[in-house]
Amino acid sequence: MPMIETRDGTSLYVKSWGEGAPVILIHGWPLSGDSWDPISHTLAEAGYRAIAYDRRGFGRSDQPSGGYDYDTFADDLADVMAATGASDNVTLVGFSMGGGEIARYMSRHGGRGVARVALVSSVVPYMLKTEDNPEGVPQSTFDQMTDGMLEDRAKFMASFFKDFYGVGWISQPVSDEVLQLSWATAMMAGLRPTLAAAKAFATTDFRPDLPSFTVPTLVIHGTSDKTVPIEATGRAVARAVPHATLIEYDGEPHGVFATQVERLKANLLDFLAGRDPDDRQEVLDAMTASAMVTPPV
Repeated sequence: MPMIETRDGTSLYVKSWGEGAPVILIHGWPLSGDSWDPISHTLAEAGYRAIAYDRRGFGRSDQPSGGYDYDTFADDLADVMAATGASDNVTLVGFSMGGGEIARYMSRHGGRGVARVALVSSVVPYMLKTEDNPEGVPQSTFDQMTDGMLEDRAKFMASFFKDFYGVGWISQPVSDEVLQLSWATAMMAGLRPTLAAAKAFATTDFRPDLPSFTVPTLVIHGTSDKTVPIEATGRAVARAVPHATLIEYDGEPHGVFATQVERLKANLLDFLAGRDPDDRQEVLDAMTASAMVTPPV
């Protein structure tokens, strides 16, 4: 590997770490599979095979003119699974727009080979505000994003990632270097794919796909997510999928894979092991506090 060819001839960058049951990690907009690296490394160390790939148009993958719709994205996922031999007992983990690939794969490909799924800060089931989706994001917000990217994409992305990670006048959940890395990764993508993918996650209605979620489903979402508001997404999935487990990260922004990486690792490992994936933040806080106590001389 690391390049595989999809059914329409597009080359996707794929990396696979570790051995064991496969966990396929699908990144968010406008990043790449590298955003999963800390999670992928932990999974490989824990005895799983972590597979991450760059969505078409992003990272090191090809930038074709078209194909930035969720039917094609789901087919790309199916092709990644076939090329890597991930055919049984597969876990799919999707961040942000990556949750859409999971939803459409589950319906379009019948969930073939999938044993469990996790949606992290996901756009599923529907982002756009409509009469029957009043908690969604107004179309005007997406129009402003498009205008900003067309006018000065580099400047737009610099501002976008501050909301993405919850960076404000007082709060600084991630380092300046993480912001710089995210910006640089976003700029690897083509303008056309960036715009088309944004339109796809903003307007695709995944509510008809939800009945296909017949496997154990974990939903993780920050309550202060300004990028993908929790009420129209994470909580809506929990209401629509009776067997879904929702873990809310109180006060957390969109990019929890960076702002709460240890907490996310713990929740995912519990879920993969079949343990109740309760929020283990109290345990992690206790462990941190214990580590800070100076032992007696």
